[in-house]
Amino acid sequence: MLRGVLFGVVAGAMGTVALNVVTYADMAIRGRPSSSAPSKMVSILAEKVGLSLSSQGKGSQDQAAQNRESGLGALLGYVNGLGMGVAYGLLRSQLDDVPIPLASTAVGLAAMAASDIPLFALGVSDPRTWGVSGWAADIIPHIIYGFVTVTTYELLTNSD
Repeated sequence: MLRGVLFGVVAGAMGTVALNVVTYADMAIRGRPSSSAPSKMVSILAEKVGLSLSSQGKGSQDQAAQNRESGLGALLGYVNGLGMGVAYGLLRSQLDDVPIPLASTAVGLAAMAASDIPLFALGVSDPRTWGVSGWAADIIPHIIYGFVTVTTYELLTNSD
């Protein structure tokens, strides 16, 4: 079990790198800005639990608070990516008969849901308003994340 967790963390890290590369390449190619949704989600969550991210106390929105929101938003993405890798590592031995393409798609869509559902639930973003390019900018990196995560895990576990 520990081995599956460790391989899952490594696989999730590789998938997260792939997702970030694809996302940043999309931003560079299309000239689109980075998403402010993770930072907004952190701001809302901090407010809900009564946590001040500002260096000047509760209710203040200074540069330090904005930087913390940005950093914590990015860290949540890593938690999602590594966590999905761990989940795959724990579940894979129970799902040996699931084909790799199906597992890759499922892992990618699960990671996408884990990032999008909280955004929707907190009112930060509404997928019904995204349009085709918005959906493509979200689903393509997540499908690639799933493929790289699953492939890395399988390569690690089959190299014995």
